Amino acid sequence: MSFTFAASICAAALFGGMLLLFEVGRRIGTRRLAVDPDGVAKGSGPVEAAIFGLLGLLLAFTFSGAASRFEQRRHLIAEETNAIGTAYLRVALLAPAVQPEMRLLFSHYVDSRLDAYRNVADATATRAKLSESAMLQSRIWAQAVAACRQPEASVDAAKLLLPALNQMFDITTTRAVAMQNHPPRVIFFLLAGLSLVCSALVGYVMCGTIVRSWFYMLLVAATMSLTLYVILELEYPRLGAIRIDAADQNLVELRNTMQ
Repeated sequence: MSFTFAASICAAALFGGMLLLFEVGRRIGTRRLAVDPDGVAKGSGPVEAAIFGLLGLLLAFTFSGAASRFEQRRHLIAEETNAIGTAYLRVALLAPAVQPEMRLLFSHYVDSRLDAYRNVADATATRAKLSESAMLQSRIWAQAVAACRQPEASVDAAKLLLPALNQMFDITTTRAVAMQNHPPRVIFFLLAGLSLVCSALVGYVMCGTIVRSWFYMLLVAATMSLTLYVILELEYPRLGAIRIDAADQNLVELRNTMQ
């Protein structure tokens, strides 16, 4: 089952649940209204304000965090591209005899980095590509250190190339951590639960109307469920419909210059 389909099911379930809770709240309010006509309108204001305020705060922080992490992941791809490009250019400081093999290793390394995030839904393939990248890092580092010790290398080769390689390797860990950085799942459950509670409160307050306001109910339910769907998509930009694959074009263009 695809992530987009699963997220759509969650959003649809929230939509249906909110409509159901609208009706439940309305019926509870109708029964209360029959017993105590004045009691429905009294004393509910502070409760509504507190719960709706908490829902709005949670919604704002969750959406803002998801959008921020989405942009951060895109920026990290650009940073890795710059780091690899800088290190690749500084290979020219090495002896001419060792440059072709080093440049070939760089091209294989970029291929492995692109493949690692091409299909993250396949965890086994992703781990294999990440392991391949780590192996290539070791080979590149070992050959770079050996090449910097050769008398034909520039006197600044070790000072310039090795720090660039270190930065190129470090960004892979940063990207891996950023890809796994998500809020606890309890946050999403709390967001959905508060949406249902607020639906019941709205239905309770609307019990005084003879005709149900379907437009209002559908609008609120659709807005909340769509917002939750977008948050889930932003949190997992390699799995759903909202993706950061376009940012990989930077690495693809860098790889093309290594032909």
